[in-house]
Amino acid sequence: MKELSLLLKKFFGYTSFRPLQAEIIRHILLKKDALVLMPTGGGKSICFQLPAIYLPGTAVVISPLIALMKDQVEGLVSNGIPAAALNSSQSEEERQQIKQLCIQGKIKLLYISPERLMAETDYLLSRLDLSLIAVDEAHCISQWGHDFRPEYTQLAILKERFPQVPIMALTATADKITRTDIIEQLRLRDPKVFISSFDRPNLSLTVLPGLGGREKSKAIIQFIRARHGQSGIIYCLSRKTTENLAERLSAAGIDASAYHAGMPAELREKAQNDFINDRIKVVCATIAFGMGIDKSNVRWVIHYNMPKCIEGYYQEIGRAGRDGLKSEALLFYNYADVITLRKFAEESGQSEINLEKLQRMQRYCESDVCRRRILLNYFNEEVEHDCGNCDVCLHPPRRFDGTVLVQKALSAVVRTGQQVGMQTVIDILRGSYRNEILSKGYNLLKTYGAGKDVSYREWHEYLHQMLQLGYLEIDYAHANTLKVTPLGNKVLFEGQKATLAVVRPQEKETAPGKASKGGKIRPRAGSSAEETLADALRQLRSRIARKEGVPPYLIFNDQSLSEMVAQRPVSLDEFGRISGVGDRKRERYGPVFVELIRFVLHLPEK
Repeated sequence: MKELSLLLKKFFGYTSFRPLQAEIIRHILLKKDALVLMPTGGGKSICFQLPAIYLPGTAVVISPLIALMKDQVEGLVSNGIPAAALNSSQSEEERQQIKQLCIQGKIKLLYISPERLMAETDYLLSRLDLSLIAVDEAHCISQWGHDFRPEYTQLAILKERFPQVPIMALTATADKITRTDIIEQLRLRDPKVFISSFDRPNLSLTVLPGLGGREKSKAIIQFIRARHGQSGIIYCLSRKTTENLAERLSAAGIDASAYHAGMPAELREKAQNDFINDRIKVVCATIAFGMGIDKSNVRWVIHYNMPKCIEGYYQEIGRAGRDGLKSEALLFYNYADVITLRKFAEESGQSEINLEKLQRMQRYCESDVCRRRILLNYFNEEVEHDCGNCDVCLHPPRRFDGTVLVQKALSAVVRTGQQVGMQTVIDILRGSYRNEILSKGYNLLKTYGAGKDVSYREWHEYLHQMLQLGYLEIDYAHANTLKVTPLGNKVLFEGQKATLAVVRPQEKETAPGKASKGGKIRPRAGSSAEETLADALRQLRSRIARKEGVPPYLIFNDQSLSEMVAQRPVSLDEFGRISGVGDRKRERYGPVFVELIRFVLHLPEK
């Protein structure tokens, strides 16, 4: 690991591993399969890129989008790592040149789409010294995943053809049923599942309910103007909305473009490239936009409409603040979106589970529970404390000691053998005489009628809070039955207290005049010297990026620039200690950045 730590600093400019990275790399070096779940911006790529550099041979990375491949390859090459991609945008001559370089052992990482992989399995891959195979965005392989892609289902052939090569599947969002499906679809052999914390404490979470179209547009314009110069993405449910909103923003003097799958390819590519290279700051897009974007300085993500599931929502908001700096996620919630999405879910091939996931998303929007706890508990990460950085925490509802209510509900679930859904649990607690309750003997349970003094609606709300707080979970693979979690067992058997929010008599709607207050994080106001230096560094980064034809964040991300402002390196040695500055970047860019810092600080030349 000492040698790997040196490579981490040399090529990527980092002096330490993030949580789980070292353990994952050790595991893959033992030639063992793995499933890696890390949030967007959590450092998944290092988990396969670093062992690919260290091991002899070539690593194959299966990636779903050309834009994503291009971004990753450009980043690796800028760090001095031989990498390439094979995709449909290249000429046959280009592809043959890349294949020859791979066969000669001159490429350490080869990015390839699943479609192209199938065409190259027998010819190219069989002739390579394969070090490892990485399947990025692995949730695409699962029928339960939020972005299922049929072409991914062919990847089972890899373990058959190359049984000795370790396979690493990576994704930012996958619940239990999706994880199991990924392992089965890829035929992974005794894989170790690594689950990093899904917590993104730098990301504030806000939901604004009840606003109409005009009110939303006005709130968005105010939001963007208060964050001058920041990059952001606005996700919309329909193509028409992306175009209309982009027009309204442009009319308000905001540089914005629309992006959706129905646009001509050249216009989509222009919008994406303009956004990546900071020529425009705002993109109004359908969910077709984003997976191929590795842009680290997106400061905010807005959902103009409610997403269809928590997995998709979590991945989309994860595109903000990948560099670890403070960022924002704002979601506009309107019941009209629920009706539209419900229709889509009912018409889908998996209507039951899609409707259930839609309901979980709706409950997130309507909840009085810390939003970060809801998200983390959804992905089975045990959390016992509120985050303090969401609109619910900043404007908390009235709460009470709900330990007894939680214990009654959990006890009812346990006494049924954890084989029932939410409605049956409520019927048991309220002492219902419904035929199913009587025929199955649930009326003989000790908890039968134990909560008859609580209304059906209140129990419904409280049970959803228990789901969101992580005391219960839904087993989607077994008829959506309720299961008590380890955290729930602490309340049920170990005397841990549970706090619930008082059920409100009716849903409150945020007044339009107050819409922009919730969860707002103002950009840090630095001194004039800091602002001058930061602006000068950004301009230098942009000039170099334009000259080299790459996005500015591939030169240095915002986190690296922030460290330069704070630490003010005035020598190459000091510059080399900045996070994200590896050997190649120190040699290539260090002299001009150090010269600029000395100039802005009015220091004499050395």
